[in-house]
Amino acid sequence: MRILLVEPDPRNTKLIKKALKANAYAVDCSEDIEDAGYRLGVNDYDLVILEIQLPEGDGVELCEEIRDSGNTAPILILTTRGEVQERIRGLDAGADDYLVKPFELEELLARIRALLRRTRAGVHQPRLSIGELQIDTRSRKAIANESEIVLTNKEYALLEYFAKNLDRVIGREEISEHVWDENFDPFSNLIEVYINRLRKKLAVNCDSPVLKTRRGSGYILELSAQNVIK
Repeated sequence: MRILLVEPDPRNTKLIKKALKANAYAVDCSEDIEDAGYRLGVNDYDLVILEIQLPEGDGVELCEEIRDSGNTAPILILTTRGEVQERIRGLDAGADDYLVKPFELEELLARIRALLRRTRAGVHQPRLSIGELQIDTRSRKAIANESEIVLTNKEYALLEYFAKNLDRVIGREEISEHVWDENFDPFSNLIEVYINRLRKKLAVNCDSPVLKTRRGSGYILELSAQNVIK
C-alpha cells in the first residue's frame, strides 16, 4: 500500500512517516501543494493524508482538485481546525475522513485501516486465492493448506503486491516504490534478502504459487506448471 503524506511540519512528517513505515506502508511526502500535485500526477496512491493548512495554498482546494481529476483514492484530512463548518467544508470537498490535531498515532493508523477496508470492500476482493495460497487482505494473513504462513510486515507487503500482479514480471524499482518508498534504493540487497525469505516460506508451505527471479528483469509470482490447465 502506497500513501502520500502532505504535511508542511517536518516534525509531524517524521513521526507519521515512521509510524506508517513500521506498519508496512510505503510513504511519499510533500510539504506544499505544488509538489503534492506533481506526485499525484505521476504516481498512483492507495490513500492521501492531507494537512489543509499548507504554504502557498489551501489543502481543501487541493482536495477538490484531486476529486475533479477523477482520482478516487481515500483522502484523510489533518488539521488544527476542529470547528463543525471546517469539517463540513473538507468533507464537501471530497475528503473521506477528518482528524483534528493533536491526535495519537494509533488513532491515525486505525482510521487509515478503516478507509482502506472500505476501499477494498468496494473495489478489491478481500481474499486472494492463488493455487494453494489464500491471502486475507483485511487481516493481512497468508494461509496455505489450512496453516498460516508467518510473515513479517514487509514480507506480507511483498506477497500482497505480487499476488495482485500475478504472472507479471515486477522490476526492482517498482518493488522499491510500492513496498518501501520512492527514496529507497532499488539496487539495495535488502530487496533480494526479503524476496529470498518470502520465496523460502512459500516453498516450505505450498507447491503453488512459485516466486521466481527473471534475470535482468525482476521477479514474478506464478502458478507452478502442475497447477496450470492448458
